[in-house]
Amino acid sequence: MAESQVRAPPSWKHRPEGGTRGSLALIVGIARHGGRGLARLCLYPITLYFLLVRGPERRASRAWLARVRGRDAGPWDVARHIHTFASTILDRVFLLGGQTWRFDIRVHGLDPLVALVDQGRGALLFGSHLGSFDALRILSRRRPGLKVRIVLDRTQNPVLTGIFESLDPALAQCVIDGSQPGAAIALEIQHALQSGELVALLVDRAQPHEDTAPAPFLDVPAPFPLTPWKLAAALHAPVLLCFGLYRGGNRYDLYFEPFADLATAPPPRAARAQWLQQQVHAYAARLEHHARRMPFNWFNFYDFWSGHER
Repeated sequence: MAESQVRAPPSWKHRPEGGTRGSLALIVGIARHGGRGLARLCLYPITLYFLLVRGPERRASRAWLARVRGRDAGPWDVARHIHTFASTILDRVFLLGGQTWRFDIRVHGLDPLVALVDQGRGALLFGSHLGSFDALRILSRRRPGLKVRIVLDRTQNPVLTGIFESLDPALAQCVIDGSQPGAAIALEIQHALQSGELVALLVDRAQPHEDTAPAPFLDVPAPFPLTPWKLAAALHAPVLLCFGLYRGGNRYDLYFEPFADLATAPPPRAARAQWLQQQVHAYAARLEHHARRMPFNWFNFYDFWSGHER
């Protein structure tokens, strides 16, 4: 397989949102006015809906669980997987609403990030669709005044995005719209880093027609986007990996892992392609490590290796 390739538009980009605006707003209303315990009761019919109606997600879940655990996945396994995903979506209502006190979030590896912030340096936080990226909200409680900008494609799941932004009007000001042209996104990220801010983005899925590189993932090559690593190299930014893993109930583990400081060790220009491949391989290894530990936190409900529905 070539070191890089151009992918056809991945199926995940075109999957419809689960639920109508009215049904999503109803669940959010129950959460806000009835509390988390009552709202969690809604997760059971939601899980049943996905099991019965959303065939692509159901098949993708079964295939993922079989691959990562090395044995066939039954309906109960798939239901648990979907329920885990729905739980993290519901918890966004409370995390975005500033109710981080509701959760037991254990933070690991925060010291290197604090050291960068103390130096007035910005950093890139590379996350994935493994667990909850919104667990990052705990940083505002641990470090008041710390600003986190999130790169988010507002055209993907627009109904849900609009509802969540209504919970926290300031959220829109902290979002860098990922649907903009690449140059505009890079410029906004550069300004944020120069201001000593953290910029968080998901780097496991490639956008349509984005350059990718293959890396072993669960023993099979999978395509990973190259753009985040090109951006980090161009901006000479420190990179940390971030994983917010849901452990059930109200419990999360938030991991920060220093990955590369490209301000002090920029990649060699003569070997840029090889360096990019090395970063993708190293990132895929860390993603696999956490995915094997917490397989029900995997929220890429499509064939990750081909980019298409099963």
